[in-house]
Amino acid sequence: MQSPLGLVAGGGQFPLLCARAARKQGHGIVAVAHKGETDPLLSEEVDQIEWIYLGQLGKLIKTLKKAGASEAIFAGSITKTRIFKDVRPDLRALDLWRRLGTRLDDRILRSIASELEQEGIRVLPSTFLLKELLVPPGVLTDCKPSKSQWDDIHFGWKLAREIGCLDIGQCLVVKDRAVLAVEAIEGTDQTIQRGGRLGGTGAVVIKVCKPTQDTRFDLPSVGAETIEQMIRVKASVLAVEADRTLFFDKDSTLHLADRSSITVVGIDGDHTVRHS
Repeated sequence: MQSPLGLVAGGGQFPLLCARAARKQGHGIVAVAHKGETDPLLSEEVDQIEWIYLGQLGKLIKTLKKAGASEAIFAGSITKTRIFKDVRPDLRALDLWRRLGTRLDDRILRSIASELEQEGIRVLPSTFLLKELLVPPGVLTDCKPSKSQWDDIHFGWKLAREIGCLDIGQCLVVKDRAVLAVEAIEGTDQTIQRGGRLGGTGAVVIKVCKPTQDTRFDLPSVGAETIEQMIRVKASVLAVEADRTLFFDKDSTLHLADRSSITVVGIDGDHTVRHS
């Protein structure tokens, strides 16, 4: 009998999409869901679900092992600011936390994955069931960037990559080759709001995968909410990394972008910008 696939679930629709895709491919699914983050509807899409508080690493591993899961994926977001006010670490998590040294996103996730793999649970890329969600390269909207917007994309792209190397954030907002906002722990939506308030109409939003990112988890993602945030501050361009960014509700989101005269561009996987 095939062992079930473990699904370590955060917030958003991605865990639901992963569970549905896994079922279609014949996988049994045991989910470990985070209270206050994961959509309760996930319980209807999986064979077994265990709810944990953020920080209960020992319980997470115990649940997957007891169910016989030999492979697992991480899917969905965790509100990063919760680590300062709403985390309940168990003994295994406290031991890991002490050993971390720095508490940067990628370091934390790699360390958690390592703990699972030490217990015989291999961590798979979160997209192995849903590669069609990855952003394709090129201009994706009917609206195309102007020359000055291309200049801002090139300018911001290089800086976003440098910031990503430091594992600070994935998003940058620029205008007229000046940096308006850099994402830290607050997340993309608030970064867009902050940059848009400072720069006014015409800001360019850039979101990249960190160059050293473990692409099994925490890939950048965009969707309708991203465009809605841009509409609120009258931003004009969204440039994201092709093949390494998740795009939710792509067709309806691109339609919304076109209706709002917002350009969406996928950056080629070789880290160049294709003018098309």
